[in-house]
Amino acid sequence: MVYDVCHNIAKFETLEVDGRPQRLCVHRKGATRAYPPHHPQTPAPYRHVGQPVLIPGDMGRYSYVLVGTELAYRETFGSTCHGAGRRMSRHKAKKAARGRDLMREMERHGVVVMAAGMRTVAEEMPEAYKDVAEVVDVVERAGISRKVARLRPLGVIKG
Repeated sequence: MVYDVCHNIAKFETLEVDGRPQRLCVHRKGATRAYPPHHPQTPAPYRHVGQPVLIPGDMGRYSYVLVGTELAYRETFGSTCHGAGRRMSRHKAKKAARGRDLMREMERHGVVVMAAGMRTVAEEMPEAYKDVAEVVDVVERAGISRKVARLRPLGVIKG
């Protein structure tokens, strides 16, 4: 199954503000949509459980599937985070990767990497990102999203 979820976009949506539906331009930067169960804009196959939310981790550890909640709809315009966030700038990551064979390291973890070049792999190395499990735990404890599954990477394509 392929499921495409937009993030870092602005989109017109109808949301409740002060108990009334209003047409708003919602800009999600560092966020993705997380509509609750039974929301009419959630794709029909998932409407009974809520908007599927894909939270990528890094290319060496794991990612998560979550679903949106009523609280997210009320408190965050139906939004949640869309990833772990960087711990290191791209420049710092490339510098830290010098002398390492990241492709072989990923291979040892069972992850196949296809990339346009080593610079793009270096800037995305696992240590460049926060641990997504910690981020997902925070949004779940806050009631913004609910965990469904943890995924292990098998392949990475970086252009």
